[in-house]
Order: sequence, then C-alpha cells, then structure tokens
Amino acid sequence: MSLRSILGRSSRVKKATKSQGASKPSPSKKRSASNQSAGGGRYDEDDFFNDKLDDCGLVKALAMDMNLRDTAQAIQYIRSHMFTPMPQQAGGMNSIRIVDVLNYRKNLPPIVTISHIQTLLSSPSAVERETAQLAQSGFIRKIVVARRGDIGETLILSSDLDILIDSTSILPETTKDNFKAYLKQTPDTLSVPRSALSEHDVDKLFRAGFLTAHHAGFVTHSSLSDTVNTFSRPEDRTSLVSLETVSRQPTGSWGTVGGAGAVYAAGGSGGGHGTGPSLPASATELRLAIPGNGSFLKLVSAALEHLVTLLGKSRYREAPEGLLRDRWDGAIDRDEVRHAAKRSRGEFTGVLPGQTRKWKQFYGLSFDWVLQEAVGSGLVEVFETRSVGRGIRAI
Repeated sequence: MSLRSILGRSSRVKKATKSQGASKPSPSKKRSASNQSAGGGRYDEDDFFNDKLDDCGLVKALAMDMNLRDTAQAIQYIRSHMFTPMPQQAGGMNSIRIVDVLNYRKNLPPIVTISHIQTLLSSPSAVERETAQLAQSGFIRKIVVARRGDIGETLILSSDLDILIDSTSILPETTKDNFKAYLKQTPDTLSVPRSALSEHDVDKLFRAGFLTAHHAGFVTHSSLSDTVNTFSRPEDRTSLVSLETVSRQPTGSWGTVGGAGAVYAAGGSGGGHGTGPSLPASATELRLAIPGNGSFLKLVSAALEHLVTLLGKSRYREAPEGLLRDRWDGAIDRDEVRHAAKRSRGEFTGVLPGQTRKWKQFYGLSFDWVLQEAVGSGLVEVFETRSVGRGIRAI
C-alpha cells in the first residue's frame, strides 16, 4: 500500500475554516474577557488573586538589617543598597552601556531623603530629633529643594560635602576655603546671605551648583514637571501667577501679572537672566544646593511613579511583595545556573536584564530601595498577610 493511498487523494493538509476556529475560544481570551467583565478594565495575567489580600496590620519598619540604630548608620545603609550589582554574564548590555550606567551611579550625589530614613527606623520623631542634633553639631547637612515634597528634603554627611567641594575643579582654592569655613560656622543653616561671601565666590559657587537662587513665590506650578508635581505638597502649588493670588493684587500693579520676575520664574529669559548659569540679580534668597541633585530628583520621582503604575495592574491596586518585585525586575529568569545552561544549548532564555526598564531607565535601581522611598513618600503601604508574605497597597 502506497503512502498516497493512506493519506487519500490529496497529500495536502487543509487549514481549519473560520467557523471551525471560532467555535472554541482560547483560554487566554476567556481569561482576558473575564478580567474585563469583572473589573471593568484589563489587568495583568500574572495577577491570580481575584480577591483582596488579608490585612493583618501594617509593617512598622522596613529595615532588614537589625544592626541599624541611628540616623548615621541608616544613611550609610541607604547609600550602599541603592543599586543592584551589575550582571556578571548575559546582561544584555554592551561595554558602552555598562560604562554609562557606572558613570551615572558615580555622578549621583551622596544624599538620602529624610522620609527614607524614617521608614528604616521605628520612630520617625526620634529621627527628627536626632537629625536636628547631628545638624547642629556639624556632622550632617540638611539640603532642601523647594516645592519638591518629601523627596526634596535630603541629608548629606558633612565629610561627603567637603569631598564634593574639594573635587570640583572649577572652584578656586580660596573659594573652597571660604565656603567650607562658612559651613563650619553655620552648621544648621539652609540659606546663604549675600554678605557672607564675596560676589566672586557667590558667582563661582552658583555656577558649580553649590548655591541656587530662590525666588520667593515666583516658581510657578506650570514650570514644574508633571512627575515632580505628583510629589509636591498642596501649599507649594500656589504661586504669584496663580488666579488666587493675582485676583487680590491692586489693579495696574506688577502683582497682577505675577511680579517683576514672573517670566524668568516660568522658565523664560526675561530680563536677560536666561542667557547663562550666572546668578540672577532678582534672586531674593540664596540656598545651599548639591551638584547633581536634579538628576537624583528625576530618578526618584520617575521610579516612584513607575512603582505605582505597576501596582495599578492589579485589580485592587495591591499585590504581594514577590509579585511586585518580579514586575519591577522585568520578570527575568533569576536562576543564573539554568540561565547559563540554556544559553550554552542555544535555547531562548527570555528577556535579558539589560533590556528591562529597570536597567534602561533606572540604571539598576533596587526594588527594596524604591519600595522604602515610596513608603516614606506616602504613596504605598506595606502590610502583613500571613499567607503570601507581605503585601503592598497603593494609597
């Protein structure tokens, strides 16, 4: 008997018709349809919890290291656990990208937020008192960026600040000595009077990023980015050009148009202040700053927003810590031995770490670090479930 007689007259395999293929929906379509009908939207297929997690009480402190006793130790702990180590193999990044990531980490300022420290230690009030004592003694320095909420209130060790000043090549030695002498005389100050330093020193420090011009009430809500506006306090969103303030000004006065520095404060170049990084003449106050603080704020605010977005993929905006960690890491294979074995056999190994948002956008920012920052900012809360570990809920 020939093969043709076994298969029939035609050796071709016929495709299923549309009516036959549409008679039975696939399980994935059933799952997506049930998710849409039950919750009114599309949720992550990895979310297998169709009910809220059991809430057995909030977690008081997120620190995994029981040796943390004071604020100084917490600062060192936060700085050393900010980023995850670089992948040893199969990272999905070439040498240029690896250099960019390492340089970005190196150029970030050694600062930590006060709210982050409060999440590690059990008593926020004790942290406030200890911070004030350490600032008065000159051990730490408090740096506040106006209109940035909790992520704008940061701390830096005085020794690290001295290293930053000494390593800045554009500052003359006399300016460095005068600035460090002023910082030692006023350990707990946040602003610098114009009379404290010479005009030459003030201009050099402003260009280097150690001083910033603060226009009282001139910073508008529209001049801030949407990401930063998410974490700013309500009282910081009213400015001299807001309708509530302008309506109270006398008719025909400068106040009806936001004041003399309104154009410059909104990001324009009015009055000749936008031509370079020189000190604006209309600045009403000079405040201490840290070079690279803008990159730090941009990274933290984007990471917090992304973490809240990942929680939004769940039905009730809550998820177990393990599931949320996998989403942050990009659902990559953590077993390095099995991962290397698959690559040696030429098999598909899934998404590489360098191809995930964690490394593309956040330069390997640690999940635990972002979670602690989100709890300190009041965006999420961590609670015990006693069944699937700790749960995380968006507030």
